[in-house]
Amino acid sequence: MINIAFVGFRHGHINAFYKMAQENPDVNIVAACEENAEARAAAEAALGVKFTHDTYEAMLAEKDIDVVAIGDYFGIRGSRAIEALKAGKNVYSDKPLCTSLDELAAIEKLSTEKGLKVGCMLDVRYAPWVATAKAFLDSGKLGKINNVSFGGQHPLLWGSRAGWYFEEGKHGGTINDIAIHGIDIIEYLTGLTMKRVVSARCWNAYAKEVPFFEDCGQFMIEMSNGCGLMADVSYAAPDSCGYGLHLYWRFNIWGENGVMEITHTDNAVKVAMNGSAGFELLEQAPVTTDDCLKVFLRELAGEKTPIDTASTIAVSRENLLIQAAADAAK
Repeated sequence: MINIAFVGFRHGHINAFYKMAQENPDVNIVAACEENAEARAAAEAALGVKFTHDTYEAMLAEKDIDVVAIGDYFGIRGSRAIEALKAGKNVYSDKPLCTSLDELAAIEKLSTEKGLKVGCMLDVRYAPWVATAKAFLDSGKLGKINNVSFGGQHPLLWGSRAGWYFEEGKHGGTINDIAIHGIDIIEYLTGLTMKRVVSARCWNAYAKEVPFFEDCGQFMIEMSNGCGLMADVSYAAPDSCGYGLHLYWRFNIWGENGVMEITHTDNAVKVAMNGSAGFELLEQAPVTTDDCLKVFLRELAGEKTPIDTASTIAVSRENLLIQAAADAAK
């Protein structure tokens, strides 16, 4: 049985992870802390969270905690993870894990030295379409991958999105916030990794009330085989459409023999091969019953898992390098 403690309920993603923990028979939720009174009240109302500690320091002093799950605002997550690792606790965080390369280096060093695991809630991995896309790409039918593009446009939801997003020092960058899902999926599907950042840019276009908040993010990177990847991860979707547009996580992967198109909202994987007249919808492969928590528990048990501490650190570093390139381009 794994004992999990939660710190921070400042983003809706952690609510989903909390529910996973509630429903998993191999998990005990033994502690919870939220130092912000408004977020604490919201979590009590929405999830029935029973808060056990008023401060994170007091919670970390408890001996019966195996994993600390982090859902605080982005800018504090790195320090939360570092303190947990120093206290001998494994860490599982909503994405992003942290907002600086220095924090990530400290997290990697501590986890290695202490033999502790670090996970991140990269839940797009467990979307129903992933198995279909992975099976086709693993078959080699598409040939060498030469070009990739993806869009992860989100609605800004000004007025209902958590207010801390728009407080200086708490967000850490739109690319670091959103792009990690896209990078993680492309690397998992293709087996490629990021070689270098070609260009990156963030700017303010929609949140006019807070001009320092750069709600748009675009970048180009070169992958390990020379493939070029272009992405847009802006808060550009119309608020009235929410997350329902097919532009919310759409991936295009071009190989020597054809092109694959993936639309997350439609759970659809289509391919157009050289010699065909157009796109064909692929039959859905058997869907995994895994989720983020189940996979992390298997890693804690010593099993080899498709996403683990090393891959979490690696994709977090790539994401932060892209964000750093955008920040340096100002």
